[in-house]
Amino acid sequence: MSDEIQLHHVTPQCVVALTWVMKDTLGEELDVLDEPAEFLIGGNDLLAKIEENLIGKVQNEVVELHLEPQDAFGDYIDKLVFFAPRDKFPENLEEGMLFEGLPPGCDPTAPKDVFFHVTDVYPDHVVLDGNHPLAGMALRLRIKINEIREATVDEIGKGSAGIGFFKMEASHEHSHDHDHSHRHLH
Repeated sequence: MSDEIQLHHVTPQCVVALTWVMKDTLGEELDVLDEPAEFLIGGNDLLAKIEENLIGKVQNEVVELHLEPQDAFGDYIDKLVFFAPRDKFPENLEEGMLFEGLPPGCDPTAPKDVFFHVTDVYPDHVVLDGNHPLAGMALRLRIKINEIREATVDEIGKGSAGIGFFKMEASHEHSHDHDHSHRHLH
């Protein structure tokens, strides 16, 4: 970040380099980001409640947050859990794989624009969950602002500094009528 213009405090449409520890309400670590990663404030990289709490903060400041499910990944929705025939999926199917929508021949009522992660694989069927893996969970975050800089025109245009920690994305590495991917939490 040394070539860009450094800022003194977090503003909308700036880039912050963050590290953090994320825990559930019982104190169990869910994620540790110990190497600074860049995120665009005012884009699509972070949850709104996190951005809201970073605005006005300064470099090296530590922010401690408690996020309820509605401010994090939403409530858990039972209706987003589906059973699908095992033969509609690739042979190498594993728990944790991610699919955008369900394959043809599965439940037609399933939303097509939702990412489903495989939670269980049985000989005859597969259990898929359209909820974010952290849905329904309250989270505790300890975030350190390591650096702050102006966002580039390109970053503002994309709405991202390149890391969407809080997004689930499909990669295009495999095909079987749907894109297989991994869960991206950072």
